[in-house]
Amino acid sequence: QVQLVESGGGLVQPGGSLRLSCEVSGFTLGYYTIGWFRQAPGKEREGVSCISSTDGNTYYSDSVKDRFTISKDNAKNTVYLQMNSLKPEDTAIYYCAATVATSIRAREDEYDYWGQGTQVVVSS
Repeated sequence: QVQLVESGGGLVQPGGSLRLSCEVSGFTLGYYTIGWFRQAPGKEREGVSCISSTDGNTYYSDSVKDRFTISKDNAKNTVYLQMNSLKPEDTAIYYCAATVATSIRAREDEYDYWGQGTQVVVSS
């Protein structure tokens, strides 16, 4: 049974940091490319970051470059999204997703499995 579970969301002040985790089960993390997406109120779902299954190549959207870092620990079956210098515009529900594709994927329709999401609120 394939399952992805996000955690680590919460309320943080602007300029603060959070680390999101995506724990996967039912498949070997090393064989899947993992993406992080978010959906803010009134906006479409946006691809935030991705880490490929083959060589660990990463992708970041322009809005989070230089602030967010994606990483993974295959032994722990967990992917992380370190979020620094958070802004109110980062407020959203964050989802992780998995695909058998071996290269970077940035569109949500390219992913096969999804977590339930975790809420991030950036506010004073």
